[in-house]
Amino acid sequence: MAENNENLENINPWLACLPTMTAAFMFVLDATIANVALPHMAGSFSVSRDESMWILTSYLIASGIVIPMVDWFSKAMGRKNFFIASIITFTIASALCGMAQTMVQMVAFRILQGVGGGGILPISQAILLENFKPSERGKAMAMFGMVIVLAPILGPVLGGWITENWTWPYIYYINIPIGILAWVLSNMFIFDPDYAKKQEGVKTDFIGFFFLCMWLVSLQVVLDKGNNADWFNSSWVCWLSFVSVTSAILFIISQVKNKQSLVDLTVFKDKNYLVGTAVQIVMQAVLLASVVILPQFLQSLMGYDAYLSGLSMMPRGVGALTATILYGSFANKFDGRLLVAVGLICIASGCMMLGNLNLEISMVSIGFPNFLFGLGLGLSMIPIITLSMATLRNDQMTNASGLQNLLKNIGGAVGTSVVATLITRGAQKHQFMLIQHLTDTTANYVERVQTYTGAFITNYDPVTASYMAKGVINRLLLQQSTLLAFIDAFRVFAIAAVAIIPFLLLLKNIKKEEH
Repeated sequence: MAENNENLENINPWLACLPTMTAAFMFVLDATIANVALPHMAGSFSVSRDESMWILTSYLIASGIVIPMVDWFSKAMGRKNFFIASIITFTIASALCGMAQTMVQMVAFRILQGVGGGGILPISQAILLENFKPSERGKAMAMFGMVIVLAPILGPVLGGWITENWTWPYIYYINIPIGILAWVLSNMFIFDPDYAKKQEGVKTDFIGFFFLCMWLVSLQVVLDKGNNADWFNSSWVCWLSFVSVTSAILFIISQVKNKQSLVDLTVFKDKNYLVGTAVQIVMQAVLLASVVILPQFLQSLMGYDAYLSGLSMMPRGVGALTATILYGSFANKFDGRLLVAVGLICIASGCMMLGNLNLEISMVSIGFPNFLFGLGLGLSMIPIITLSMATLRNDQMTNASGLQNLLKNIGGAVGTSVVATLITRGAQKHQFMLIQHLTDTTANYVERVQTYTGAFITNYDPVTASYMAKGVINRLLLQQSTLLAFIDAFRVFAIAAVAIIPFLLLLKNIKKEEH
């Protein structure tokens, strides 16, 4: 024990960034890298696109169950041992995913990958925060923020390039060398403080674990499939939602009453942690929802392929990298709340620009708003993580990181589900509104039909030419109604980003208190 404490004191805290950032990058990248490859996987396994979504869902469910249990696993195994075991499990599961021959195998291996990956991000965040003094945490979190912001943005780009130029299994095989590197670096540079070492007599909270599984599994299924089932107009969605809500309540009750609980909910008594986590949930919802719908817009309406639609997200990564460099330079010179507010305004501005889309835009019209979005994301996400953890003790970090990442995952899942509904329902609403102008008493409509009919009549009879002309206008109607739905969604993102700015006033100004 004395030797480990001596190692902990003598190790350069920046060296601990190497294994944690490597592992975190690998895990976060895998949350989005498979998105653009789903059609290829569906073809390989001879399943529908809806069935292929379980490749994503199974991963999210498994990692979601493990994330809040990180503190318990750390006590039962020792935090370093659990971190290394998570890396090894994730790496082996990645290799198995690449070798999967059937859909059943793929889902099983993705579940294993999620189990391995669930502990990586919370532990990485906790280790970085613990190893640095409060005055230096800004720079450390700038490095960590670069990973958690850049990885999900680079995922579609890298996934699209690999899928188009190689084959989809390689999006999983690339994790093997990264995982081996993270494992070696973890053995070299990570050491457990006394409170993170293996503890004797740690009991398993089976009741809490059961309610946790029921809550997250049912919630994820509802969020993934609810839109296709018309939400609460479907009886199974109503029943499964009831199971999810009931299980969540029973899970919370069990954690409050049980002294040997999976998670410690008392961290929510800390106002900075509570408010900071709430702000991050909204930000995560906006981030993941926008990552989903922008490539979808470019592929469905603009005709981009998987690689080009992923490449369109690159300016967002450049913006995030720029913000990381800026934040690392003046993290201790400005009020963290001010930086978060500026970042949220940048996100809202980028979303409003994307809310002025049309079908004649160039790549530049997508690039600059994305850059602004990435800049705002980097300026806001990094300091809000630091502020939310600033008033907690070091021995609370692992548990708090696990809970925070669980809630952020749920926020991201809710965001992607809500935006899918906004697009579907919004397109129907705008179609209903626009079609009222396509009548035989509307001069512009009649003129357009005659123009298109005149173009077709040279090759077809008048009746067929008229039907074809109306078909062209109908396709334009569907196209424009879908475009307007995307525009509405981006504007909702902008409103959400601005709406959470006043909550920043509830956070303590840590910089002033330190002086």
